[in-house]
Amino acid sequence: MTLSSLALLASVALQPAHKHTPHCFDCSLMPEFDMQSAQAQTTPDALKEWMAGSGKEVALNPEEKHFSRVTQLTFGGQNAEAYWSKDGKQIVFQSLQPGFPDEQIFTMNSDGSGKTLLSTGLGRCTCSYFSPDGKYVYFSSTHEKNEGPQKKLDMSKGYLWMVNPDFGLYRTTTKPLSTNNNRPTRAIERILQLPGYVAETTIDPSGKFMTFTSDFEGDLEIYRSDLNGKNMKRLTNEAGYDGGPFVSWDGKKIVWRRDLLESDAERTDYQGLLAQHLVRPSKLEIWIMDSNGKNAKQVTKVGAASFAPFVHPDGKRIIFCSNFKDPRGREFDLFMINTDGTGLEQITFSGDFDGFPMFSRDGKKLLFASNRYGKVRGETNVFVADWKD
Repeated sequence: MTLSSLALLASVALQPAHKHTPHCFDCSLMPEFDMQSAQAQTTPDALKEWMAGSGKEVALNPEEKHFSRVTQLTFGGQNAEAYWSKDGKQIVFQSLQPGFPDEQIFTMNSDGSGKTLLSTGLGRCTCSYFSPDGKYVYFSSTHEKNEGPQKKLDMSKGYLWMVNPDFGLYRTTTKPLSTNNNRPTRAIERILQLPGYVAETTIDPSGKFMTFTSDFEGDLEIYRSDLNGKNMKRLTNEAGYDGGPFVSWDGKKIVWRRDLLESDAERTDYQGLLAQHLVRPSKLEIWIMDSNGKNAKQVTKVGAASFAPFVHPDGKRIIFCSNFKDPRGREFDLFMINTDGTGLEQITFSGDFDGFPMFSRDGKKLLFASNRYGKVRGETNVFVADWKD
């Protein structure tokens, strides 16, 4: 997600008619942000006002029968990849706001109050996740190699995503160590700096391992390690893009998105782009495996851009985002499917982008990002829905 002042994320509106996808946890699938309109509404106190805001209940869509109440938690800018703490009291997310070169990592209370910057304010940040004890937030950032925004991509070769080799994996304390000149000081520790891309990190709720995506061995694959980046193990081995892994609440399963290469032409295109730190993922399907990498199986077969899967706390269902219902591939909704591939059900019907779903540990709340109720084109905010089966 690229940004400078009130930047824009690579746009679905720029996609060709066939379906291509994403980036980190797919923020590049979100519609183009209307930077000019957003800047026109910006005041010197815009960031302060944004951080001081809290959630407000919004109108229900009668088609969204699993939602008994929906609350909007952020207002303005680009806000996405919002994920629960284990106790459900805090949310960590990434946001594009005035005054920063690119997206940064913030936390907030479960009601949208208490927004706090956790990243350095430099570079491009993505893919944040709480440690189970709530003491740390893990995230990927370019701040040590590039303090500015990520460079814009040349889309003349089609819809592409940059596999940014400047990303390193870091963790920072959720509580300030000290305060200097009214600015909190936090410890930021580098966990992994591999010779290539490292991002898309999620963590086992028991704290035994974390899982992430990297291309340091020449292909985009999923790995697991302990929370210090040690004892690394590769979990996927098929040629093509494997990424976006999420660990189930019981720690037994990992769900992810896979773009399996099926022809020599696809392999040549993929390898040529990856050598340039680029990828053109397509035909993404949802897969599930045991947390040790065994018993991998394909769940969806919809032939579209499906991503951001998360296992329902009952362990029997997966919620995910996809554009397979839109022939143009531009509208993304949330869907749910049984882990055996049966019972596909549409969950959201907003007519706008809906993505990045995550259930709270008790299954009573669903976090997601959406363009619904945005004041400018492509504005994306974080919502929480009270869930009913």
